[in-house]
Amino acid sequence: MQFFQQALAMEKEIKDRQSQGTTLHSIGNIYVSLKEYDKALQFFDQALLIQREFHDKYGESFVLHGIGSLYNNRGDYTKALEFHNQALAIRTEIRNKAGQGNTLTNIGITYSNLKEYSKALASYQQALALHREIGNKDWEGVTLANIGSLLKIQNQSELAIIFYKQSVNVTEAIRRDIRGLSDEIQQSYTEKVAENYRNLANLLLKQDRILEAQQVLDLLKVQELDDYLRNVRGNEQTSQGIDYLPQEKQLLEQYNTKLTQVVQLGKELEQIQTISPENRTPQQEKRRQEIETAQRQVLREYLDFINSPEILALSQQLNQTTGGENLNPKTLIKLQDDLKKLGQDAVILYPLILDDRLELVLVTPYAPPIRRPVAVKKEELNRAITEFRSALTQPNKRISIKPAQTTGKQLYDWLIKPIETALAEANTKTIIYAPDGQLRYIPLAALYDGNQWLVQKYRINNITALSLTDLNKKDQNPKILAGAFTQGNYNFQIGENSFSFSGLSFAKKEVETIANTIPNTTQIIDTKFTSSETLAQMSNYSILHFATHAAFVTGQPEESFILFGNGDRANFRDVETWPLSNADLVVLSACETGLGGKLGDGREILGFGYLMQQAGAKATMASLWTVDDGGTQVLMNGFYTALTNNNSTKAEALRQAQIALITGDYSGLGEERGLGVVPRDDSESKMAQEFIHPYYWASFILIGNGL
Repeated sequence: MQFFQQALAMEKEIKDRQSQGTTLHSIGNIYVSLKEYDKALQFFDQALLIQREFHDKYGESFVLHGIGSLYNNRGDYTKALEFHNQALAIRTEIRNKAGQGNTLTNIGITYSNLKEYSKALASYQQALALHREIGNKDWEGVTLANIGSLLKIQNQSELAIIFYKQSVNVTEAIRRDIRGLSDEIQQSYTEKVAENYRNLANLLLKQDRILEAQQVLDLLKVQELDDYLRNVRGNEQTSQGIDYLPQEKQLLEQYNTKLTQVVQLGKELEQIQTISPENRTPQQEKRRQEIETAQRQVLREYLDFINSPEILALSQQLNQTTGGENLNPKTLIKLQDDLKKLGQDAVILYPLILDDRLELVLVTPYAPPIRRPVAVKKEELNRAITEFRSALTQPNKRISIKPAQTTGKQLYDWLIKPIETALAEANTKTIIYAPDGQLRYIPLAALYDGNQWLVQKYRINNITALSLTDLNKKDQNPKILAGAFTQGNYNFQIGENSFSFSGLSFAKKEVETIANTIPNTTQIIDTKFTSSETLAQMSNYSILHFATHAAFVTGQPEESFILFGNGDRANFRDVETWPLSNADLVVLSACETGLGGKLGDGREILGFGYLMQQAGAKATMASLWTVDDGGTQVLMNGFYTALTNNNSTKAEALRQAQIALITGDYSGLGEERGLGVVPRDDSESKMAQEFIHPYYWASFILIGNGL
């Protein structure tokens, strides 16, 4: 805002009136994003006067389009249509097909808000033809999703699924082509794009089309990463998008044949219209008239196609035959084979938080995927998540373990109890977990079944998305670079957040004990623990262990950071370039999330795991909150002892260390009691009780390849 206001002042000073119009329009857009519509309208009106003064049809249409969107946001749909239609007329006159398509899409949104669904569908389909004609993939994906949403409202779920699938597949193709979404789409539709994935998964789950829903849920994680980081690229697997069923393919072939006819006629007409009427040959003028006549006929057929008898018949076939029997056998077999190859008795759990319910999707090695809907609203679930996190982290709650057990039991009943039988039938030992939304702020390991914590039954391995995670095991002898921030104070501000960090008193002992456990360890402490020194050495080590502060902040990736011992900081953008191709594991033992009690949707946690993977690390272990005394030291020492003495996987080593703190019995780790930690009391019962609260043992989650 300040930049545009300064620009406007300079333009007025030098009397550059035409540039003033552009700047006034930009300021108006900012006020729209702030929902200060009256102020926005004042700037739009000024911009419109200037655009008309200079007969700038292109600029005038943009302002009119913006005013139409403003009125749509305010709920004044009659005014919205008035201005959108003015914009459309100008954009048609100057043959701005991209603008025509965008305005037609917005007209469709307005008609949908007015519940005039047939007019909305007609506008969307005309927009879709234009987007496809000029190759505007961004807006094609948006418009396909809008058609899906419209059909969903009208209870045409089978057709809605097809259009949502097309939208998702267009988005994944854009990601594959590296270009990414345009700035306009990113700014205006970022949240809506992820919502399209949720809507598609919701419709598929309601029809028990579970494997298709699993594909969508996995791609949803990729889309959420892209929303947060802006530069997430797909891979060969994600670029394939969502499979179509045979009936869907048949329907799409017919629909796209009609659409192609509209597009081809539009392209031919555009070529003739580029020639001024006085310069056209009689044959060209005759052909123009023929095309326009044919175009009206084909467009009418295209617009009527969705409600045609053949489409309704195919839709009924889909309604009768969708379900488990339509699972793509190759997709299912590959997914199950991958689980079997792990040799960990593993299953994959995808929760999906919807406004009216929680959906659980479970994939096991030997049976078709299952779906369990849970009757808990998003608001109630998020409230329980907040209460559970409070019971886990607030110091006064650590006096009693009861609050954590009570809230943990409620979440267990929603997340695990509905799939208990399936977990038992699959002989489950490992849960590969792809959490959704605010579930990312709590550890699954700390759910409570009434008798024991979940980690006492299962290994827990978080993932960003299955399609982005390499779960192949790579054996190597641990070689550790261990950095620690043990003394000093650093105060700084990032964005609107102020931070004040002191050295971690137990961090030095933590890395020293790791070095005693694994001799092949290099220690860098305090002022030697710098960003440059760490970067210079990290490619030589298989494990990077940083006993220092880190903060995962809701907002932009640049606002989250890792603090080094000399006060240097690395934000998430810096992490992207770290040389981690040799790293089997990166450990951050004093991370914080949900700072100030502010919980977002956990994309910063998802994003961190992804960035580490993209930089080459196989897995990351990070804390969801900082444990401010010897608990972290005990847990970390237990983890490394189990990792080396018992030849355990990373997930199993973390589980054994957590169980040791719960029970106070460290013998299963390969070393009797304490792992180098001197207990505060020689009483064995005192030692057993010291770290039993999940505050001490549950904060760490493992993201990525836990093998």
